[in-house]
Amino acid sequence: QVQLVESGGGLVQAGGSLRLSCAASGSIFSFGAMGWYRQAPEKQRELVAIITSGGIMTYATSVKGRFTVSRDSARNTVSLQMNSLKPEDTAVYYCYAAHVNYKGSVEGVWGQGTQVTVSS
Repeated sequence: QVQLVESGGGLVQAGGSLRLSCAASGSIFSFGAMGWYRQAPEKQRELVAIITSGGIMTYATSVKGRFTVSRDSARNTVSLQMNSLKPEDTAVYYCYAAHVNYKGSVEGVWGQGTQVTVSS
């Protein structure tokens, strides 16, 4: 099994910055895309940013220019640098990774989530 553990959430004032990190552990073979989703109260989970194994990044329109996703494939980690935070960024942020096993099958793995709260 593969586990993802997030860290770095917290409370910040509008305009501030936070950095989220996610570390994978367990029976890892390789990862495809890795990234971050978020879910605000009474809303559906949505993509924030994702980065492929080749380094191609995709961002939600609402965070472009403010958030930066990065990964260290050697260490099986993915990070999210969040700048110029807004109250509407308040949500539980989930790390996601597409784990590819030795058979070539892909399994989506989720972290437990970390709360980010931005005060106005």
